[in-house]
Amino acid sequence: MQGVVPLLILGVFFLWLIGLTLLLMLYKRHYDKLISGVTTESLTTVLDKLLGDLNLAKKDIANLSTQYDRIEKDGSLHIQKIGLVRFNPFKDTGGDQSFILSLLDAHDTGVVISGLYSRTGTRWYAKKVKEGLGMDHELSEEEMKAVHQAKTIGKEHGK
Repeated sequence: MQGVVPLLILGVFFLWLIGLTLLLMLYKRHYDKLISGVTTESLTTVLDKLLGDLNLAKKDIANLSTQYDRIEKDGSLHIQKIGLVRFNPFKDTGGDQSFILSLLDAHDTGVVISGLYSRTGTRWYAKKVKEGLGMDHELSEEEMKAVHQAKTIGKEHGK
């Protein structure tokens, strides 16, 4: 029994030694992968270069973020919402030949274009719209429908 205990302790110690050896080999393999491609430069130089690249990437990301914000702000002023209403304003013409087209930006500002068709010709009118309401002239019922349609379609598409 007294001879078995030292052998048991020696076996546990041997297993412990094998485990530490395997762990050390894994760490060395990982370290070798980290410094692969490094010639005469020290690890400190490589890490300094990586930090420099990281700072450059941060500056690039900040620059891109600023550009994105500017583009998004400018884009809100472009036509994003369109509404079209066809109707018949005169009883002597057949069909819905007349129409109203509303072109709005993200702030519901833009223009309403009306084309009124009659037997004698087509008349065109345009009115400015600001925040969904007529600026210089009050909008007609059909023009309000076209503006409302544009705003509704814009909401459906997340604008």
